[in-house]
Amino acid sequence: MDKTQKIVIAEDNSVFLLLIKLKLEKEGYELFVAEDGKKALELIETHQPDLILTDIMMDYLSGLEVISHVRNVLKMDVPIIVFSASGQEEMVTQAFNLGATDFMVKPLIPNELIIRVKRALV
Repeated sequence: MDKTQKIVIAEDNSVFLLLIKLKLEKEGYELFVAEDGKKALELIETHQPDLILTDIMMDYLSGLEVISHVRNVLKMDVPIIVFSASGQEEMVTQAFNLGATDFMVKPLIPNELIIRVKRALV
C-alpha cells in the first residue's frame, strides 16, 4: 500500500490557496497549510513533508528564508517548488541558488501545477 504523500503549502493569498488546495486534495495528497513563512517552517519540522510549495513574498519569513532554513539548518533534501508573481527574476535566481527545485509564475495553471508536483515527487 502506498503511503499518502505529504505537502506543505506556504501561501498568504487565501483565494489562490483555496484553488491549489482543492486541486491537490482531489489528487489525494495530504496537505498542511501555512499562511506565512514562520508557520511553514513549523509544519515542515513537524510533518517532514515529501514536497514543499512556497510563495516567495510572505509575512514573517519569505519563501527564500524558508528554502534557506530547509536546506541549511534542517539539511532536508525535499523538493521545493516556488511560486511568485512575474517580474521578480532576481528572487527566482536567488531561490534556485538557495536550493529550490522548480519555479512557477503566478497566476498558476492548476493542471500545470499538478504535473510539476507529480514530477517532483517521482
